[in-house]
Amino acid sequence: MNQQADEQALTELRVGLINAQYELQSADFPVILLIGADDRLAADALIDTLNEWMDARYIDTRWFGRRSEEERERPPFWRYWRELPQKGRIGLFAGAWATNPVREQLSGNQDAGDFKRRLEHIRRFEQTLVDDGTLLLKFWLHLPEDEQHKRAKAARKHRRKYWKFDEDDWKAYQVLDKVLPLCRQLIQATDTACCPWQLVETTNVGQSNVTIATRLLEAVRQRLDTTVQTSAPRPTATAAALRGPLEAVDLDAQLVYDTYKTKLLKQQRKIHRRSAKAAQQGRTSVLVFEGWDAAGKGGAIRRLTRAMSARHYRVIPIGAPSDEELAHQYLWRFWRQLPRAGKVLIFDRSWYGRVLVERVEGYAEEDAWRRAYREINDFEEQLVEHGINLQKFWLHIDAEEQLRRFKAREQTPYKKYKLTEDDYRNRGKWDDYVRAVNEMVERTSNEAAPWHLIPANDKRFARVQIARLFSRSLKHKSKK
Repeated sequence: MNQQADEQALTELRVGLINAQYELQSADFPVILLIGADDRLAADALIDTLNEWMDARYIDTRWFGRRSEEERERPPFWRYWRELPQKGRIGLFAGAWATNPVREQLSGNQDAGDFKRRLEHIRRFEQTLVDDGTLLLKFWLHLPEDEQHKRAKAARKHRRKYWKFDEDDWKAYQVLDKVLPLCRQLIQATDTACCPWQLVETTNVGQSNVTIATRLLEAVRQRLDTTVQTSAPRPTATAAALRGPLEAVDLDAQLVYDTYKTKLLKQQRKIHRRSAKAAQQGRTSVLVFEGWDAAGKGGAIRRLTRAMSARHYRVIPIGAPSDEELAHQYLWRFWRQLPRAGKVLIFDRSWYGRVLVERVEGYAEEDAWRRAYREINDFEEQLVEHGINLQKFWLHIDAEEQLRRFKAREQTPYKKYKLTEDDYRNRGKWDDYVRAVNEMVERTSNEAAPWHLIPANDKRFARVQIARLFSRSLKHKSKK
């Protein structure tokens, strides 16, 4: 009778999981099931079971072992960001940021300070996902320590029986006394109010699988039943003064043509040599261009790219997000573009759209754009920690110069396409944008990733100054 009841309960559980999975497809949030474990065999069994009990077509299962050469050329969290499931899907992440810091600590690829910084980035990363609406469930599969030692002894004696173990698994069993304390430290440091760990003992794997599947169903079901769609209200302009960093920019700065040509050529020659050397040494640069409409971002970018080999750089214009990008956290589309070592990546507009146009135009809720400052600072901190040369340029012009350039574009056949109705409409919100830019600079400019405020009323002066700053940044070797 008990067996029959158990079978009926399991059938109901599987039906519930399938139904919730299909209903999730039209929901406005993704689900991530993060599986950390000191029991590798139980983790394998859980992943296989969940893919069997649910529709595997709508599950993104990802195993994260050692970082590949391609992954090592980018910040550690790059490989997690690029694999994030889109809204309406379930991601099963095995290991990932839950165990890889332990793996790298044991391998000697990071010191104690790096380990602590990685744990802090985990907390921030998870907070970012949850703030964006992700249902993040974290399960740690734990085999009691005495059982761990028994298995280690059996594994060494019967290696064929444990054919699923990889090299790192064998090494872990040789240093269990080091592995388990690191796992405990990771769990304690990343067990937060928004993302608590749920510890599940795996002495009985079948029972632990049912436990986790049941909790998954309950969490998804509860979230589906309580999700309320809200629209983003347009933020109201504050009465704060317009004084700020932009006020200090000298918009009268200019260069005569002959001086401009001489200085620009000098900087382009330096950029050519230094970018080629950086490519050989594997030093990566990421350049961010922001500024007013018609401030000259495109022209400044072209003066830089003319100095470099097309093999070494890539320019990405950022416009309205696609449907695929809207189905992910907004930083996803920038993380996934990060280049391999030695390249120069240029963003014509960037992640700062969240605290500029999305803020002013009301495309993002106030809570979303306000927390974006923290998310952006963490993103950029990870780039710099990895050794990436990050340069951020704001091209500043006044309203009169912008209007003059708009009129000139109307009269220039090959520039007409650059002018839209939104460009003129946005001029009516000039003061709102000034407030947004000032706050952006104040809250996201720091020693590691400062903003360069470029006077751009005179395009020649702006181009030379940007070229000089980029050239100078290429001269300094990265920390890694």
